Amino acid sequence: MLGPNAAGLSATTIDRLLEVWQDEYRAWRKRSLKGKEYVYIWADGVYFNVRLEHDRLACLVIIGVRPDGRKEVVALEDGYRESKESWISVLRDLKRRGLPAPVLAIADGALGFWAALREVYPATKEQRCWVPKIANALDKLPKRLQPRAKAMLHEIMRSPSRNDAMEEIDRFSEEFDARYPKAVETLLKDQD
Repeated sequence: MLGPNAAGLSATTIDRLLEVWQDEYRAWRKRSLKGKEYVYIWADGVYFNVRLEHDRLACLVIIGVRPDGRKEVVALEDGYRESKESWISVLRDLKRRGLPAPVLAIADGALGFWAALREVYPATKEQRCWVPKIANALDKLPKRLQPRAKAMLHEIMRSPSRNDAMEEIDRFSEEFDARYPKAVETLLKDQD
C-alpha cells in the first residue's frame, strides 16, 4: 500500500477503504460467540509507540484455541493500560455475546486481567505465561549466567509432570539462590 505500486491511492480511496474496514471491524466486534468453544485463551495488552492521546492506550488482545487446535482472535479492543475496568469490559462483552468460560487462561502478570477474569469467568483456571516469567527471572541475573539459567528455566517449562517441574525448580533454586535470590523469588512467585 505504501510502495511504488501504491500509485492511484487517492485520499478519497483511502477514506473509502478505511470506512469499509471500520464497518467490518464493528460487525466482527458484535458477532455472536454462541457455540464457540475455546479450550484456552491467551490474553495480553500490546502497546504501540503511537501517542495519539496523553495517556497510552493498550490494545487488549485475546486469542482462543479451539478443541481441534485452531487459533482464533477472539477480541481486539483498546483499553486504558491493562486495568481491571478495561479487561472486565472486554470479558463481559464476550460473555454477553455467548462465549462460555474457557478451561484455562494464560497471561502475564498484569493484575487487571486476572481480577477481571475471576469476576467474569470464575471457573476458568489460571496460568502465568512463561515468556515474560523467563524474561523477568533472567533480568535478575548477570548476562554471563543467562544462557545457563535460560536452559534451566526451559527445562522447568517443558517438564512432563508437576513433580519433574518441582525438581527442576529446586535445581534452579540451589544454583542461584545464594547469590541471586531475586531471580529465584521471581520464579517462585507464581510456582503454583
